[in-house]
Amino acid sequence: MSDSYIELLCLSLEIVFICILVKLRSLSYGLTKQVAFALLLGLLLGFSIQFLYKFNVQDIASMLAWIRLPGEIYTALLKMIIMPLVLVTIINSVLRLQLVSSLGRIGFSVISILMITTAIAAVIGIAVVQIFGLNAEGLLQGEREISELRELEIDSKIITNLDLPNLLVSFVPTNIFSDLSGSRETSVIGVVIFSIFFGLSALLVHKEQPLLGHRIKQGMEAIQAVVMQLVKLVVSLSPFGILSLIAYVVASSSAQDIYNLFLFVVASYVAIFIMFMVHALLLAVNGYNPLSYFKKVWPVLSFAFATRSSAATIPLNVSTQIEQLNVPELVASISASLGSTIGQNGCAGLYPAMLAVMVAPTVGQDPSSLGFILSLIGIVCLSSFGVAGVGGGATFAALIVLPAMGLPVSLVALLISVEALIDMGRTSLNVSGSMLSGVISARFTRE
Repeated sequence: MSDSYIELLCLSLEIVFICILVKLRSLSYGLTKQVAFALLLGLLLGFSIQFLYKFNVQDIASMLAWIRLPGEIYTALLKMIIMPLVLVTIINSVLRLQLVSSLGRIGFSVISILMITTAIAAVIGIAVVQIFGLNAEGLLQGEREISELRELEIDSKIITNLDLPNLLVSFVPTNIFSDLSGSRETSVIGVVIFSIFFGLSALLVHKEQPLLGHRIKQGMEAIQAVVMQLVKLVVSLSPFGILSLIAYVVASSSAQDIYNLFLFVVASYVAIFIMFMVHALLLAVNGYNPLSYFKKVWPVLSFAFATRSSAATIPLNVSTQIEQLNVPELVASISASLGSTIGQNGCAGLYPAMLAVMVAPTVGQDPSSLGFILSLIGIVCLSSFGVAGVGGGATFAALIVLPAMGLPVSLVALLISVEALIDMGRTSLNVSGSMLSGVISARFTRE
């Protein structure tokens, strides 16, 4: 069969699967079930493409671009509504505050929970590597990884020059219109800060001119109603986006690369699973049913798994916290926004800790010593703020942690071939961590 016929067959198969999802919607299947079917169909489509191309997908980039198209469009739509959602939701929430001091309590609570869970994730990453006996010396290095290493070494030198004062200054918006366009890695945090100040200013106006303040509140409530309706409209397209993105990841993954690094992939997902169990335990301790929680957040975690983007998941994160988990709008918006860039359990917690323990023996350091472990946990927590300043998720987190521990960054390049596969689970864990911080903060601050 010629390549053109195979391409046509693959694209036809994707259209058939999309029609199946449309039929499920017409039968009034809930979003959770639609997402579950989308994941299964995406896996089936991806493996079908691998089989039809005899597990050699190096030369089908043009066809895979069409397979990925629905997912790319859906992701773009979500990114489109991130800034309006964060801006309007936080302003409205601040306008409803009875006590302004609640803002400080909420922010402190969210960040504290993110830091605590990131530290726990680092401990789990250290333990899993020790249990599996993983070591950087046993990994292979090819031409692609060597090329990637050269670029990472340059990035590492740039990142090492960042300091905490400059990082904190970068959070403050200097041009809100620029941040609304997402021009910086810290744009989301910038919009959060601007929204809080705007809301506080509106409260002062309400205090001085009650009639005008009432009109401002009514206007913001009307805008929020439209934005939330837009969010619901886009979120309803989740199954189609997930189908496309999962199929693309599976079809474009190299079976040989996965085989060579199979043990590391398994260890990574074991660590991710254990960290999810920690989330469940923290929920249970705080009086929330873990099974109910995971059932409600399943569509959000699935989308995070498919897109590998915590930022793109913010709209689903916020809407799910508000509508399914009964988290107040302000808490949900702050936890989703900060959790997408700070204290990422998977990318900033598990991953760099695992890499550090694997690399340490190659340069004569003992990864089992108490001094090494405590230093690594502390640096991992601090670096989770650094990730917010430079962007790039797990890779940049590793580029901050490894040099700070006096370790080479070569392993980051060696694992580039399976990065996408592991990053799917890590991103889901990041998003769960941000929602967990919202749920617990809502109870802790009694909002």
